[in-house]
Amino acid sequence: MKLNPSEMILRGIIVAIVALAAIIPFYALLLIALKSPEGGLSSIKLLPDFHLINFPAAWKKANMGRSFFNSFVITFGAVGLLVILAGMAGFSIGRVRSKMNRTIMMIFLLCMMIPGIINTVPLYTLLIKLKGINKYWAMITVLAVNAMPFAVFLYSGFIKAMPIEMEESAVIDGCSPFGAFWRITFPLLKPVTASVVILQGLGMWNNFAQAVFFLQSRKMRTIPLAISMFFQQYGADWPLMAAAAVLGLLPAVTAFLVFQKFFIQGITTGAVKG
Repeated sequence: MKLNPSEMILRGIIVAIVALAAIIPFYALLLIALKSPEGGLSSIKLLPDFHLINFPAAWKKANMGRSFFNSFVITFGAVGLLVILAGMAGFSIGRVRSKMNRTIMMIFLLCMMIPGIINTVPLYTLLIKLKGINKYWAMITVLAVNAMPFAVFLYSGFIKAMPIEMEESAVIDGCSPFGAFWRITFPLLKPVTASVVILQGLGMWNNFAQAVFFLQSRKMRTIPLAISMFFQQYGADWPLMAAAAVLGLLPAVTAFLVFQKFFIQGITTGAVKG
């Protein structure tokens, strides 16, 4: 449908307002992070002071090097486990139309309605018995399982929209169904994989609700835990707190910029055509 000039101008104004509403908080955070400590918040200007010393100071005082390492290990491990398991589950549900698979998919959809924090107490009890407190493998497993229902939903919908003839040709040529999935189907799942990585990966990186219970050791703190403790210690030093927050945001923003090309395609194909 072709829009007339007035409708195009109105749409442009709405888009600009929405963009400004999203950008202004981040710009304000950057202004505070680059501000010198003199004058307090009342002296903030529209242009930054470029007081870059706030970033190395926040990095050192919050011990963010170790926290970054912990967050990277946990997030990459959980995302990798999620993509592998959800991809295979989505393939099975999308290709094998059976009553059992429909029931499993319904269970996954019901699980999406349950907030993850509700499972924290039983999970905490279980991890104590399994000696999983302050362990990478435990946190990786918890995060991957919590994200599984939504990821399976996207993968199954995307795979249902794909032609099955390519897999059938691979099987005829001697490839097993498992091999056909990894060699033919999985490489074509880049859009939905990018959507899973962005949506669930960012949630895992920013996870606080489970991390605060399962990662109690100082050496095991992730970025959200480190920033939370830093805020409690340096609550009056706004530039330092803003610098720590900016450092914690950088990996998430970078991941979004890398995978954004496939993001919308994966969401629309997986959710609408499924």
